Amino acid sequence: MKPGRLAFLSESEIKKIDALSLDILENTGIKVELKKLRGILRDIGCTVDETKKIVKFRPDIVQTFVKKAPREYILCGADPSKRWPINPETRVFGGLGTAVNMYDLYSGEYRQATLQDVVNHIILFDGLEHIVSSQMDIWPGDIPMQTIHVEAMRAWARHSTKSFGLGAYGVMPTQDMMEMTSLIMGGRENFKKQHPFIAIVSIQSPLSSVQIQLEGLSILAEWGQPALMSPEAMAGTTAPVTIAGLLAQHNAEILAYIVMAQAINPGTPVMYGSVSTIAEMRRGTVALGAIEMGLISAASAQMAHYYGVPCRAAAGGTEAKTLDMQCGIERERSMMLAALGGANYITSVGTIESTTAGAHELCVIDNEIIGQIERALRGIEVNDITMGAEVIKTVGPDGNYIMNEHTQKNFRREHYIPKLADRDKRDVWERGGKREMVDNAREEAKKIIAAHKERQLDPKLLLEIDAYVESVKARSLDDFYAAEWES
Repeated sequence: MKPGRLAFLSESEIKKIDALSLDILENTGIKVELKKLRGILRDIGCTVDETKKIVKFRPDIVQTFVKKAPREYILCGADPSKRWPINPETRVFGGLGTAVNMYDLYSGEYRQATLQDVVNHIILFDGLEHIVSSQMDIWPGDIPMQTIHVEAMRAWARHSTKSFGLGAYGVMPTQDMMEMTSLIMGGRENFKKQHPFIAIVSIQSPLSSVQIQLEGLSILAEWGQPALMSPEAMAGTTAPVTIAGLLAQHNAEILAYIVMAQAINPGTPVMYGSVSTIAEMRRGTVALGAIEMGLISAASAQMAHYYGVPCRAAAGGTEAKTLDMQCGIERERSMMLAALGGANYITSVGTIESTTAGAHELCVIDNEIIGQIERALRGIEVNDITMGAEVIKTVGPDGNYIMNEHTQKNFRREHYIPKLADRDKRDVWERGGKREMVDNAREEAKKIIAAHKERQLDPKLLLEIDAYVESVKARSLDDFYAAEWES
């Protein structure tokens, strides 16, 4: 039994999109803001207009360098014994967002996010069985901006056994991330052999770039760490209003960035990423909860697999402001479409309001949604045991299976048993306090946080991590700006 995948694009349609993307790269090109990278691309045969910073890529260059990207690599945790293969056939779920506000787990207050929220979020992800990675999902407002990345990584080292990630934020922050991960993983050589850290590389649509993202990509590639190439094109504003047009444009953007990574360091692990969706045309704003985002995610997975690389899709996004029906419908629908389409790393767990707000109880709910999705994608196993021919004959007419040995041996594997969803009769539910799923999730989140024990790290390592954080705290914002390379 092998469950099928949703295929919104036929093979001929995939080839049409590929052909248009190659034409865009060859004849229109991509604006590459980083001078050093333009030089590298010129050296491999690309045409570079230094005045306009436009780089054009011949089809043979694109095809040659995309093939250098690995089909598979291993994502590991801060505890390197936790390992997840990343390839076009596997699937894992993680977080991602820009939550600057939070629904307080204890008071319900809507407030600014704090560093303690970051810590609690990392703790929750470590305790939720269906989530493998936190992706800097909470952005605290109670600490200096220039220290957020190192404070988050210190919290990861102390409280998580799983994977972690941030974004490509320029020279100094990305170098900090690499150095701190190297410390946490036992040295640079150990780190370079493993992949506990993954970074989003944002692409500025249409057909452009942001210098600090390219600087970050360069450092990630030099260290051989996974880079998730992620345009956030919006159909109707920063991409053609048609889904096919958006796919052709963002495919061209992603291919260009994969070529850049491989030109810097052949074999750099990448993902074909998508945060693309439609614009809310009545307002010109993003619509992460739109049904079309699920279509784009599934189609992006098809394009990624056509090139033989894994796909990252943002799913679970919603414009809902509270944990209401809109929130639930939009997040499960987009997660399911991304998973059915074959996306390999699916992110956005635990966020609402276009990922700008978060709720710890929502992480627990998402974990249950993911469990259901995993069960659905496992499909139906048909063999002599699961068909149960003998038990059907034994129980016979008017019988009951509940106490049968076949039932006892197989129900936990065959049936997904939810922790949060209520399946009791009304009188039982009423006696239990009429609790809703959000109430159950809030209670579960509190339990996970309360039961958590900090990782027992070598005291010397803790001192080294603390010293690194203090060195970053001593910098000014001017130090960060001064580190940026000439464009």
